[in-house]
Amino acid sequence: MPIDLRLVIFDCDGVLIDSEALCDRVVSAELHRVGWELSAAECNRRFLGLTFADIQLAAEAQLHRPLRAGWIDHLVRHVTEVMAAEVTAIPGAREALLATTAMGLPFRVASNSSHAEMAAKFARVGLSELVRGRIHSAYDMIAEGKRGKPAPDLFLAVAAAEGVAPANCVVIEDSQAGVQAAVAAGMTCLGFGPEAETESLRRAGAIPFTSMLVLPGMLRALRSVPT
Repeated sequence: MPIDLRLVIFDCDGVLIDSEALCDRVVSAELHRVGWELSAAECNRRFLGLTFADIQLAAEAQLHRPLRAGWIDHLVRHVTEVMAAEVTAIPGAREALLATTAMGLPFRVASNSSHAEMAAKFARVGLSELVRGRIHSAYDMIAEGKRGKPAPDLFLAVAAAEGVAPANCVVIEDSQAGVQAAVAAGMTCLGFGPEAETESLRRAGAIPFTSMLVLPGMLRALRSVPT
């Protein structure tokens, strides 16, 4: 259904940056160290789209004890180091950002990752200049006593920063938590992922697609007829 589209909000991990497998590997290793032996695949299944604070809470519930002070800070540093050395961009990500701008649409990035992690990722893949001044982190919300995805707080803050109503925003997400956040914020959501995952994104409330290369056409279609 076409909308009066005025802002495109991109998730970072799994949408612009192919970082999730690397993050799962690090999270699995750090959880092993504290006594919870989860594989990287299981970490992906349980934690995709959630914050490290959510992961810490899950670990403490599983282990029946608190993790050491600074565990999240340590995890962020470890993840950031790995991203800076190994991460790659999602195919078509740069083209999607450039095409969005060429359509006269502003865009922003909204992620549960920290600013340090995102800076390392975007620098590694050469997207820093494109996204400079457009990045929002769930850690900003947490510092204000709010929540990251799947709560809508982050997306609502991004829309407010651009001065755009939620109904005029389109969110690009790859996780059920992200789709839930977009839907709760009252925004249209496009769900990016492999064919095998698109049905779960659809059920969560997204319009699914499987290649970033088709995203510009989808955005044009969404705004092709005025509401």
